Amino acid sequence: MLKGMPFDVGFVVFPRLTLLDLAGPYEVFGRVPEARLHLIARDRRPVRSEHGLTIEPTAIFAEAPALDLLCAPGGPGVNAALDDEATLDFLAQAGAGARYVTSVCTGSLLLGAAGLLVGKRAACHWASRQFLTMLGAIPVAERVVVDGATITGGGVTAGIDFALRAVAEIFGEPTAQGIQLMMEYAPAPPFESGTPETAPAPVLEAVRDRLRAQQADREERLARLAAHRKIVPHERGAAGLE
Repeated sequence: MLKGMPFDVGFVVFPRLTLLDLAGPYEVFGRVPEARLHLIARDRRPVRSEHGLTIEPTAIFAEAPALDLLCAPGGPGVNAALDDEATLDFLAQAGAGARYVTSVCTGSLLLGAAGLLVGKRAACHWASRQFLTMLGAIPVAERVVVDGATITGGGVTAGIDFALRAVAEIFGEPTAQGIQLMMEYAPAPPFESGTPETAPAPVLEAVRDRLRAQQADREERLARLAAHRKIVPHERGAAGLE
């Protein structure tokens, strides 16, 4: 990447997205001098995030600029977005022209639904990672997964890690390290319960119970979408998680 050349980053925004999925990488890319950030939505109405904070789109699908990097955040709203042909069509079109195709959390399910992850290794939130196989992708149990020009992050807070990794790939490690320092990003969580492997069993079960209805709905929508779009599931299946 030539220094000083503009670099257009587009985030697809939709109702009930998880705010930190968007805000984490937005904060990182916003500190890159060459980056121009776009919040792209179906229409110009403010988008209400998962917990109520609203986002003002800066562009709509029909008027979005050509993107160097496309990013899909995740959240509970992914379920409805899976049934929104306009969102999936935009992702497919923008992704085909972008230099980098990226996601955070369950945003990788939207990339997969748009046909952008077939045969690709990808990350996702731990509770939905297994669904990637339904979309022809290879689920990987890592915080950030790089497969060529496709870069995907795990759940929610991994958006910061993903974005720093992407900045390092595109603009060089010194730039990424400087941004990390400016953000004072040096995680030291108060509890070792941030993954299914480290969380106490009662905590893990409580979270699984909380997500059960959402996950069942998500699986049903994905199965219907995969059949409609004739997406061939990846042969490794959920048991093939790397």
